[in-house]
Amino acid sequence: MAKRQTQFVCQACGRTAPVYMGKCPRCGEFDTMVEQLIAPEPGAGGKKGASFATSQPQRLHEIVSDGLDRLALPVAEFSRVLGGGLVPGSLILVGGDPGIGKSTLLLEIAGLTANLHGPVLYVSGEESARQIKMRADRLKIDARDLYLVTETNLNAIIDHISTVRPIMTIVDSIQTTYDERLTSSAGSVSQVRESAARLQEVAKQTGVVIVLVGHVTKEGAIAGPRVLEHIVDTVLYLEGDPFHRYRLLRSVKNRFGATSEVGVFEMVEQGMVEVPNPSEAFLAERQANAPGSAIVVTLEGTRPLLVEVQALASSTTFANPRRTPNGIDYNRLLLLTAVLTRRVHVPLHDKDVFVNVIGGLQITEPAADLGVALAIASSIKDKPVQADMAFFGEVGLSGELRAVSQLEPRLKEAAKLGFKRCVVPRTRQLKTGKSPDGLEIIGCRTLYEAIELALIG
Repeated sequence: MAKRQTQFVCQACGRTAPVYMGKCPRCGEFDTMVEQLIAPEPGAGGKKGASFATSQPQRLHEIVSDGLDRLALPVAEFSRVLGGGLVPGSLILVGGDPGIGKSTLLLEIAGLTANLHGPVLYVSGEESARQIKMRADRLKIDARDLYLVTETNLNAIIDHISTVRPIMTIVDSIQTTYDERLTSSAGSVSQVRESAARLQEVAKQTGVVIVLVGHVTKEGAIAGPRVLEHIVDTVLYLEGDPFHRYRLLRSVKNRFGATSEVGVFEMVEQGMVEVPNPSEAFLAERQANAPGSAIVVTLEGTRPLLVEVQALASSTTFANPRRTPNGIDYNRLLLLTAVLTRRVHVPLHDKDVFVNVIGGLQITEPAADLGVALAIASSIKDKPVQADMAFFGEVGLSGELRAVSQLEPRLKEAAKLGFKRCVVPRTRQLKTGKSPDGLEIIGCRTLYEAIELALIG
């Protein structure tokens, strides 16, 4: 197959060049030259004035809106993140750190889909078919319609899709796939972008669900151009600490469902097992009436979760005390320690403060402020937080408690797990809302008031 003509374009200034240049001669930026295919001139090879349109515009009211028949999956957590199942013809991008469990999870999904709906093609560019077979045996996957192939050539992958006619195709990974029309190596920006664009075309034309596995950079973003995330229909991130057993599958883009949905999995010897009740799992090893511990009601997507936040404050031997967070933002911890010192008069100027979110979760929403501040105050005063209390609320710089969203689902989750009282900001919504049975809602206006109420003794 003859290679098409290509050129290199600077992504910063648009300068074109026939060969690759490490530094753009126009703007002086390094590593901005990207290889592109040169499209034929309009009208080349055809008659002058000929029409090239192959589609016809339609009036909106004339278009028949058929519902999307999703392919159901027995893994409820994975279906939740996708919005209810696999949409035929969709292109899904799954990213995550090396060794986090992407291939394990997708191989399990492939086996279940093959048994439930029909043929599934698993294309690996990094492992041999024998290696994948060994993993499948360990995971006890028995699927007669699951096809394995080791291939990195994009044209060959598309031919395999045409031959097998699968319900779903998994490409592991997109960084190892290359288009032979381009001269750059696999994994480059041009190769990743061109491969994803062609696979998107195949998915839309054939109705095959195509799942792409993407590597991530040191910053945690999917490697390659951001246009890759714009091409696909859904972007999923598999997150978690390799030293913890829990993994979070997070949706950051979904054209067929809600974004920011989260599925919780547990990494065990048999593979990735879904966790139907994450809050109960996160609180399983909780030690009640221990100083420096508080229960926070946080949201992951639309799902409320109850997690334990632990804090430890100890005297420092350094001139500048340390602030060490694990699971919360560092700057947020600095803000809370400043508010505790200035507004609540909790002495932290000579104390090292360590904060840890149990289970390896990363909490980013301000609703966890109240629980974190109470855990720190509990550790300083050496007084435990009342065991039947849960907390959520944002802490302002004046020490006031500010309202947070999704009040009702947070309260329902706390009541479901047996908590008798929930300390929240006192707002107008609190007066008009209904309290779940068996749960007493306590509204506080300031952080000082909440600390006085929550600590024992």
